[in-house]
Amino acid sequence: DFEVQHYRDYRATMKQSVMDRFLGGRGTSWARYEPHIKAGAAQQPIDGDQVTEDVDEPQEQLDYECAPVDYVHWKDFGHTVARTWEEVTAVWRKVYMTRDACVARFGKKLGDRIPLDATPDDLKRSDTENPEMKDHQRACVYEIWNKEDEEAIWLSKSMKEVLDKKDDPLELEDFFPCPRPLYATMTNESLIPVPDFSLYQDQAYELDLASDRIDGLLKALQVRGVYDASLGVEIARLFTDAGNTDLRPIKNWQAFAEKNGLKGAIDIVDLAPIAAALKEAYEAMEQIKNQVYEITCISDIIRGQTEASETATAQQIKGQYASLRLRSMQHEVAIYATELLRLKAQIISGFDPQTLMAISSVDQLQEADKQYIEPALQMIANKPLRNFRIDIAADSLVQIDEQQEKQDRVEFLTAVGTYIGKAAEVGAVAPQLVPLLMELLKFGVTGFKVGKSVEGTIDQALEQMKQQAQQPPPPDPKVEAEKVKAQAEMQKAQMSVQVEQQKAQIDERRMNMEEQHDMRQMQIDGQAQQQD
Repeated sequence: DFEVQHYRDYRATMKQSVMDRFLGGRGTSWARYEPHIKAGAAQQPIDGDQVTEDVDEPQEQLDYECAPVDYVHWKDFGHTVARTWEEVTAVWRKVYMTRDACVARFGKKLGDRIPLDATPDDLKRSDTENPEMKDHQRACVYEIWNKEDEEAIWLSKSMKEVLDKKDDPLELEDFFPCPRPLYATMTNESLIPVPDFSLYQDQAYELDLASDRIDGLLKALQVRGVYDASLGVEIARLFTDAGNTDLRPIKNWQAFAEKNGLKGAIDIVDLAPIAAALKEAYEAMEQIKNQVYEITCISDIIRGQTEASETATAQQIKGQYASLRLRSMQHEVAIYATELLRLKAQIISGFDPQTLMAISSVDQLQEADKQYIEPALQMIANKPLRNFRIDIAADSLVQIDEQQEKQDRVEFLTAVGTYIGKAAEVGAVAPQLVPLLMELLKFGVTGFKVGKSVEGTIDQALEQMKQQAQQPPPPDPKVEAEKVKAQAEMQKAQMSVQVEQQKAQIDERRMNMEEQHDMRQMQIDGQAQQQD
């Protein structure tokens, strides 16, 4: 994000590559690593002792690093002969370098020997011996990347020798420092594209011819004719100097009237056939333009043309069909942009950790995210394409304005607020589902670009939820009150049972005592009767 936002190379390269895809049929670009070195403090002698007589040289320090992408003209790019891009074993490009650039890249001794053998195309037809043209001369250096030998070679055809050679300089996963070119129409037999203009070049020629014919007819569509010179110049001045309601005197009106007046004195060229031919030419041009629109997949709805009688549904259907025909082009551009960003990502992963932390503004991160800085640096340095997934959707290539950003934020807050409300109701009924609900919330937030800044806070809240889920839940006051009430009812019931049991025992004892009393009374009565 830092590279794309702070440097114009990526956006400019994408624009130029897309332009080449439509004009030349092939858009190409090249990624590279560019360190910037600055002079550091000179080494000072220890304790002020001069160890040698040499003057201490200042140390070189890394100032900053970047991973620019260069636009390569479609004529300056080449590769080995192949039917598909997967069969290509080597790619190269032409780099036009000044004398100072040659010295800075290859050293003083070799840089001064490289001939300046290339000039712009418009200067090649001029006087190359002119001293004023020397400032425009460049050295054409070929940069060749051979995938089979995994080496990069720099050479000049004029010198017929290798200027430099390095083994896998960038250590990229696919070795090539360039993505698959943005091709126009191709077949499976060759990587030579067919530019879109070739598909409708016959119609374009017809349009030029029709425009030329219309121009000639427009020039012929003017009042021209002859008049009777014996009547003087007053007749001709009717068309040159006369204004509105202007009358001209005629001498010998009687003879003028006998010659049928103006009809007999003037004969004007008939413009009806020219106007009819012009109308036919315009209709023919419209037909040719419609053919071009059909070939190039440009619908009326895309060009903003419609009819008042068409319904909104009809316009929507036309727009959908047009988008279907253009979607393949958009998808190819998205893939090209994705591969170019992947190359930048691999180069950036090799930056110094201090550079990565500086461009990432780690000091501005939230506290919840700062704990992930060190793990992130370790993950970036370890095969970034295996740890990251970089994709670009075709819809994201559309320019986003401030109003759209506000709408996205409102949509994000609305969606998150609605989800949190529903999740709170579910979590109250089933607390064991709270971690799952938080994971679903995180899944939804990551789908919003505007929600990237709160992902760390959500992760922290998720961890807290998981820890709380592992602990036993606190007792519910209502449940505890019900338990106490139930225990009290149970104790009351037990006491009632005990009282009833005691009463039964007392009644049983009383009955036993009464029976014993009755038996004793009967014995006494029996003894009394016996005595009587």
